[in-house]
Amino acid sequence: MFSAPRPVLAAAVLALTFSSGAVAQGRGGPEQTVQRLVASAPFKAAVATLDRTHDQTVADTIALTEIPAPPFKEEARAKAYMEMLKAHGLTDVEMDAEGNVMGLRRGTGPAGGKVVVLAAHLDTVFPEGTPIKVRRDGTKLHAPGVGDDTHSLAVLLAYVRALDAAKIRTKSDILFVGNVGEEGPGDLRGVRHLFTKGKYKDRIRAFFSMDGTSAERVTYGAVGSRRYRVTFKGPGGHSYGAYGVVNPMAAMGTTVVEMNKITTPAKPKTTYATSVVGGGTSVNSIPDAIWLEVDMRSESKEELAKLDARFLEIVKGAVAAENKARNTRFGEVSADVKLIGDRPTGATREDAEIVRATTAAVKAAGYTPILGASSTDSNMPISLGIPAVTIGSGGTGGRAHAVDEWIDVEKTQSVRGQAVGLAAVLAMAGV
Repeated sequence: MFSAPRPVLAAAVLALTFSSGAVAQGRGGPEQTVQRLVASAPFKAAVATLDRTHDQTVADTIALTEIPAPPFKEEARAKAYMEMLKAHGLTDVEMDAEGNVMGLRRGTGPAGGKVVVLAAHLDTVFPEGTPIKVRRDGTKLHAPGVGDDTHSLAVLLAYVRALDAAKIRTKSDILFVGNVGEEGPGDLRGVRHLFTKGKYKDRIRAFFSMDGTSAERVTYGAVGSRRYRVTFKGPGGHSYGAYGVVNPMAAMGTTVVEMNKITTPAKPKTTYATSVVGGGTSVNSIPDAIWLEVDMRSESKEELAKLDARFLEIVKGAVAAENKARNTRFGEVSADVKLIGDRPTGATREDAEIVRATTAAVKAAGYTPILGASSTDSNMPISLGIPAVTIGSGGTGGRAHAVDEWIDVEKTQSVRGQAVGLAAVLAMAGV
């Protein structure tokens, strides 16, 4: 944990530290920038504010968690978060056409200049109607979605308080965003809009996604994914009276069996899952429709494309085999293939400024950096060539995507972890 300076000392050195360029961006590289930054009195004052207002961060986490935000129905939480952004004094606070909410903390540069974005997602994986009530057990908070990603939303607010209290002015504007559509069926619709249609789309110079708790993790690689729902259709009929006619379930079964014979490379890691099925009419009916959902992922664009092509071949072959194997006098089996998820892949260069600065911030807090790839909101900017990483909100947690999800908000470790993201963002925004 970073030690906090005495208030009088912090005030006395504040103007000197920043006007003299003691933590100026770019002198000696990102690592040296971060070292100077975390050693400065203003940064220590900001961390002291994170410590002092920790109870408020916990309260914000609880309040936001208990506002349900299932996929495509994040509006209630978004509206509440927008009011919080306003209350923290950000400017240009708004909800965009996709449902993202955001507010700007102006820097010293000219209006309309480049911005650094710090985002956390509003949505959770849990469907509408899931009971959500935070249960506190000592320093642990238990509730669906509390760590993925609601705590991050609260930490963004804590950063605004800390920067204001320490009177830190950045060169670049910082845009604080609560975005929609990160989880599953959302297919990154929030950041997709932010980077392709939003009013800041041509101004973003660096992007941080805060997702989960781990302060050690620096996610600079984007695991791409392709997701399909395939609906197999046929004439259907009575299980006894129409016996022998083509059965769409047989084609689906062949697809599942054949896909699960595919061998994928361990490096670059490439995976697939035949994950959800549904359909049919009754136990004594040949179904006229049955559907299957499939998830495919890879760190490699090329490997993902190969897997995707093989899957589509399997579906086509399964349909042809069923139409050949059984009677088609009432009609043939067909397959309606619908793409329901398409997350781009790629990577921010490991030697890029944002990766080096974030890694240095992790080390400065006494952690060992864990660099890797995942599927997060950073996929979108990475695919567009915009420097991006995903970081954690601090502390520990577990059971993400389960109803017994939890995080530990013990203050010392939480604040220590929060200092990582603050240092990385400031290094990129410049002070």
